[in-house]
Amino acid sequence: MTQRKTHLPGILVRYEPDRGIAPVPVVFDSPHSGYAYPGDFDHVVPRDMLRRAEDAFVDDLYESAPARGAAFLKALFPRAYIDPNRHEDEIDIDMLAEPWPRPVRASEKAEMGLGLVRRLIKGRVQIYDRPLTVEEIMARIESYHRPYHGELAAMLDERLAHFGAVWHVNCHSMRTTGRHQGRSIPRDDFVLGDREGESCDPAFTEFVAGRLRGMGYSVQINHPFKGAELVARFGRPLAGCHSLQIEVNRGLYMDEDRIEKHDGFARLKADIDRLIVDICTFAREAVAGL
Repeated sequence: MTQRKTHLPGILVRYEPDRGIAPVPVVFDSPHSGYAYPGDFDHVVPRDMLRRAEDAFVDDLYESAPARGAAFLKALFPRAYIDPNRHEDEIDIDMLAEPWPRPVRASEKAEMGLGLVRRLIKGRVQIYDRPLTVEEIMARIESYHRPYHGELAAMLDERLAHFGAVWHVNCHSMRTTGRHQGRSIPRDDFVLGDREGESCDPAFTEFVAGRLRGMGYSVQINHPFKGAELVARFGRPLAGCHSLQIEVNRGLYMDEDRIEKHDGFARLKADIDRLIVDICTFAREAVAGL
């Protein structure tokens, strides 16, 4: 494998290990931490409100991955503009000015206004004051969604071909509380999603859970998040590609209202650095036994 850094302005940045650092079969990606808002994103809600959709600072939490031999990909565009963790056919037809010319993948998220292109923020607040055209949405798919998927696919395929297996860690954050039957429910520190064992070997999920619990964190597996489009698309454990989604509680490291890091960020980052080392060691030892 050759060393390189790919930067598509406003779209993505791909980081590879520096020369002298032995690569390992691990790829981290942060699809929702971007905040380069495109000029044609004519939202009518305030930017501060729209930023609540971001997984703010998740890219900072995992930025040490290349120093440990792993690759790291992050999106620069905001998920509210177009969401790389949704299927490109996951269209919310209620926001269209005209019929969608391709198949539509029905989903609960799209019905909630949280599909490939978001219609709503903060539950019921409309992001746009007009319907969007098919041309607008297709332009976002072709210029943002597909390049991100294509780059991630290339990163995984290269390592799979080189090592015989690859471990993909899909990095996210979650709000401190969720809603259940109209009540606010505190969330755990981490939620790991492997789509009930479909996207990676459950032994890897349990390994990551055990490391986090050993650091003193509470961990749930597949509840309330099982993993979305990226781990569903790329997780092929029988073919050697293992994809695991990690959600971290935002309250551990940031003020959710002000979208600012707080004093807990340094500790969490240090612990995630340790987790990155553990994951890279796990993968290195696994391929040595192939």
